[in-house]
Order: sequence, then C-alpha cells, then structure tokens
Amino acid sequence: MRLSVLDLIPVRTDQSTAAALTATTHLAQTADRLGYTRYWIAEHHNMPAVAATSPPVVIAHLAAHTAQLRLGSGGVMLPNHAPLAVAEQFALLEAAHPGRIDLGIGRAPGSDPVTSLALRGAAGRGDRDIEAFPQYLDDVVALMGARGVRVQLPRDLLREGYVLKATPAAVTEPRLWLLGSSMYSAHLAAAKGLPYVFAHHFSGHGTAEALAVYRDEFQPSDLASQPITFLTVNAVVAETTDEAKALLLPQLQMMGRLHTGQPLGALDLVEDAQATRMTPQAEAVVQAGLQRAVVGSPTEAADQVRALAQEFDVDEVMVNPVASARRGGEPSAATARDATLELLAKELF
Repeated sequence: MRLSVLDLIPVRTDQSTAAALTATTHLAQTADRLGYTRYWIAEHHNMPAVAATSPPVVIAHLAAHTAQLRLGSGGVMLPNHAPLAVAEQFALLEAAHPGRIDLGIGRAPGSDPVTSLALRGAAGRGDRDIEAFPQYLDDVVALMGARGVRVQLPRDLLREGYVLKATPAAVTEPRLWLLGSSMYSAHLAAAKGLPYVFAHHFSGHGTAEALAVYRDEFQPSDLASQPITFLTVNAVVAETTDEAKALLLPQLQMMGRLHTGQPLGALDLVEDAQATRMTPQAEAVVQAGLQRAVVGSPTEAADQVRALAQEFDVDEVMVNPVASARRGGEPSAATARDATLELLAKELF
C-alpha cells in the first residue's frame, strides 16, 4: 500500500507561525525518509490554527529540503486565483523539481466570504468565479502545456491569436488532480478524465457514492487513461489507544467549534482540551470525527487504514496527521505527528 501525507500546518497555542513551519519541515523530511509517496499542503486563509495559506510557497521550501517525495497542493482553491498565476507557479515548481510536483485543485474558497473577497480583489467576480471553475480548470491545464493557450483578440488588435504560456519552454508538467467533497467534483473529474481525490478527512459523508460515480462516468483523457483515485483521512497513532485519542481531542474540538459557528483559536494542547466542556452540538461533531479518524495503537491504526483501502478500493491512502502536543514540549517540533508517520510506516511498509 502507498501512504501519503496531507498537511494543513497546524499552529498550536504554544507555537508561532515560524515554529509551526519548522515542525512541518521536519515532518516532511520524516515522510521522505520513511518512503511516503507524496506530501500535500492545503490552502486555508484567516484561520488561527492553520498556517497553510500559500501552497506553492511552502512546496518550494519543502522540495528544497527533501529528496524523493512528490510535493503538491491539497489543494489550490482555484476561484481565489487567476488561472495564469496558478499555472505559472506550478510550472516553475515542476521546472525546478521535475517529476516531483502535484497540482491538486479545489473549488471551495478555503475561507470565509470576507477573506475570499479580499483574496480576489477588485477583479474578482463573486459567485461567477465559482461558476467558471470548469473553464478555469481547462485554462490551467492548457497554460502549463508546451503549446500554451491561443487567445482570440479583436481583428483590429491582432490578426492572429495571441499565445499565452505559463513558462517559455516547458518540458514536463505537474500531475493534475481534482479534489472534492461532493458529487459535483466527482462528476467533473470523470467528465474531464482527471485523477480525483475525495476529502474523506473533512466530510466523511458520501465517499463511496462519489468514488463510484467517478469510476462509472470516467472518460479517458490525455491526463489519465483510467480512473485514478485515493482518499484522505485524519490520523493519530501512538503507543496506546488512550494516548492517541488524547492527542486527537484538540483537533476534534476545533472541528466541533468550526461546524457550530463558535470562535476559533490556535490548536489547544492536550491538557487544555481535556479541561474543556463542549456544547452538545459541538460534542456530536467531536464524536463523529472520532469514529471517522484513524486513531489507536500502531496495530489498530494499520488495520483501520487497510480497512479503508479495502472498503473504498484504493491502493493509496493520504493521512492527515493531526496530533496536538502535551504541555512542556518543544514549540518547533511536532513529535506526536512525526510518531504517527513513523508508527504507521513500520506496520504498513
């Protein structure tokens, strides 16, 4: 089985952004050393507990500090960006690190409406950016290619089409993936013949249905001759089940606050989470997240990963190591997140 890593670069209450980035760099090096397949950085904005605001910037940093991992976005939220800017960023990453770059693209904003408006600026078109997502996706693919895109201009400006390219002399291109947590993305990925990843770690609802639709409707393309898919899952692995659940609790409580509209802060330490009382609505989210996550001792967690792979018929699982830390640890380290990767690798590789 192939294992990969999704990283939102969590920021704990005992960390600065710099410390969280240092911990992520070490985590990527751990994944590289252990033989994980890929390492993706998510895009979220204006969230106190998430430092993953600019995937291409982080990918460039991690690619320079690792040797074998495929580095990618999980994903770039395309409505927030001009397609040409995305194509240029990832074409340059591919030129610098050929054969190691994945471009995962999503349709969600990854932020609140005010932040989305600020990201898009005066040129943003509101909901029309969402509606234009399929065309934007095609534009990114074409712009990264060696031929570029031929733009038709009025005759009085130019007699022939104007060619746009992401780089002047592309030799290879990033591997493109469509990300999603709904049936919309499954239909679109199948229609365009794209590799597809379902965000099981975030939603957990409709995973089987979305993957079935994707496989049933898939149309071969130059980007994929057959369906290619895997799924993501939150994971915490420790020497004991109780310790794994304790390390997972801060992340579950943060999701409980998010889904019930409560104020968000940095990721709590374990002791603070254990002393927190949640509302009944938020506690329901916590319990649902616990049931959906890979959590437990190494043997238990490995069995859970195998069961997920079998249930959804995938040969790759991307784990999101969400363990927090106990008070008194090193701020620039994520020891429990490193341990999750180490312990899973020992059981599954």
